[in-house]
Amino acid sequence: MTAALATPAVDGGEPLDFHLPPALEAHEPPEASGRPREDVRLLVSVGTEEPIDTGLGHLPQHLRAGDLLIVNTSATVPAALDGHRADGEAVAVHLSTPLRDGRWLVEVRRRVDGTTEPYGRTMAGEVVSLPGGGQLDGIEPWMSSNRLTVAELRLPIPLLPYLARFGHPIRYQHVPVPWPIATYQTVFADRPGSAEMPSASRPFTGELVARLVSTGIGIVPVTLHTGVSSLEDHEDPYPERFDVSQDTADRVGDTRARGGRVIALGTTAVRAIESAVDADGRPVAASGWTDRVISPTAPPVLVDGLITGWHEPRSSHLRMLEAIAGRPALALAYDRALGAGYRWHEFGDLHLILPAR
Repeated sequence: MTAALATPAVDGGEPLDFHLPPALEAHEPPEASGRPREDVRLLVSVGTEEPIDTGLGHLPQHLRAGDLLIVNTSATVPAALDGHRADGEAVAVHLSTPLRDGRWLVEVRRRVDGTTEPYGRTMAGEVVSLPGGGQLDGIEPWMSSNRLTVAELRLPIPLLPYLARFGHPIRYQHVPVPWPIATYQTVFADRPGSAEMPSASRPFTGELVARLVSTGIGIVPVTLHTGVSSLEDHEDPYPERFDVSQDTADRVGDTRARGGRVIALGTTAVRAIESAVDADGRPVAASGWTDRVISPTAPPVLVDGLITGWHEPRSSHLRMLEAIAGRPALALAYDRALGAGYRWHEFGDLHLILPAR
């Protein structure tokens, strides 16, 4: 297979563009075919050196004692609800992110042939009936988005019990079969709040974590509750809730002072820790809503490397990856991944990005 990558752009240009064949979409988790979660492929990029094709189980060999791995402890909630518009049309309601004023960002999607697709417009001014007597009132579009609506939720019981009773995991066309919410939880998950799974950490197991720790690699938590990902193309991420503790900030500062590398597990972990930096570039405790957008023109201050999944063409995440790896290294890695048949999306394979030696 030959990759079709766009001509590299200068920093601040358009995200990497390429053709993603449908055959490279991961449609189900490894467990569906009797394999363990950890059984995914891993491409290791070190600067512009030739990428290394390996498996996640070999990750400890590519990190070193003194490195610090930052993990996201957000747990996925069943944020998809069945609903009906005023004319009776059945819709899917994806709860994304609560706002500071108590309202919500939501995406309402049309049901088509057992799956969903975007309307291409918001639900501003509309009312959607929800299960159990709940209701969604569309207030206004979210900024310039043609998908997200700022809405008020009227629920008969508190949110988490309501979702546990009536909700189910958000999924898109590439996952044709529903999977239970446990499928979307990571080994680090302990704080419910993500609309979609922080998927880079999904293949990690307790056994792999123990092997990393035994080789001298530190692990510290942050929390970032992710919103919906369906609007990634060309659009910057919107504000998301995060929390970085003082202990995590201190461990990051100590690691950097000792010459260790700070490696984030997932783009969400990058966004969280890079939202906890003072004016002098030092890590600090912080929490709230972050609007930090990492790109080649606004690069990370604390993170040296990243473990991540494979992102769709032109998505905003690719700008973050370019800021960490550089455009030539990123283009090289994606060319290799496309040619070698790596799998995309939340049940797919992983990519380890390390700084040049």
